[in-house]
Amino acid sequence: MTVEIEVFETGESFRAALDRARAAGRRVALVPTMGALHSGHLSLVEEARKRVGQDGLVAVSIFVNPTQFGKNEDYSRYPRTFESDLAKCRAAGVDAIFAPSVEEMYPPGSETRVNVGPLAEPLCGEHRPGHFEGVATIVAKLFALTGPSVAVFGKKDYQQLRVITRMARDLFFPVEILPHPTVREEDGVALSSRNAYLSPTERERARAIPRALAAAAKAFEGGERDPESLRALAHEVVAPVADSIDYVSIVDAETLAPFGPGAKVSDRALLAIALRIGSTRLIDNLVLGEDIPPAAAPL
Repeated sequence: MTVEIEVFETGESFRAALDRARAAGRRVALVPTMGALHSGHLSLVEEARKRVGQDGLVAVSIFVNPTQFGKNEDYSRYPRTFESDLAKCRAAGVDAIFAPSVEEMYPPGSETRVNVGPLAEPLCGEHRPGHFEGVATIVAKLFALTGPSVAVFGKKDYQQLRVITRMARDLFFPVEILPHPTVREEDGVALSSRNAYLSPTERERARAIPRALAAAAKAFEGGERDPESLRALAHEVVAPVADSIDYVSIVDAETLAPFGPGAKVSDRALLAIALRIGSTRLIDNLVLGEDIPPAAAPL
């Protein structure tokens, strides 16, 4: 199905369009993205459509947010493919695109930032200072413009999902956060816009990440509950292919806190991985006891 899509560049026009939709009895769903859309993003769009129905309004935001990138990160080279994104959204039945400029979202003199607390401190928070403040700030702005709605986020960015869910609850945004399972390629590698940075050889090496998740999941399903043993299993698989590792961690799936000495994993826990292959930083995760393990192809 192809549809005509309204593209909005100002927050005022975007908010007015969604207000009109709700006044006409339509439900609203938002899929926030930074563009460079792939089938993982489009699965979020599909989930949004299911939730609001054919008569609802599905909006996609496309904005590469500068405040979530660190000083030496890839903001300047992050892929920007608006015409391709527009075509994909049109084919997916998206009703509206919000594609603001940096100046629109951060007007001159803009100073307010959202501090999200302990959920943002471990894992990526430790290795990317300020990242989740930037994420929470831009998502808060999007929620303020969108109004009452459902917003769909992928579980691949699990810490981001937890941070945004907490923020929406704490700040009373009228937004329901809908998690969506990680979408993977046939060999188990999680879909990511950053996969485009990988050379063919590096892409082959990335297959170790889902293999690591699958190895730990198999041990968990077999009864292993020692967090360090589960972590070590995953680390052993990715260490030979990674140029550097930020973390391979087993943490509480709700609080993201590490397990203390002698503690055992109960019915669920988050296994999270962040590493670099070449110059590309890749992340992936699995909630042990909850998520279906990736069907990782052997190297």
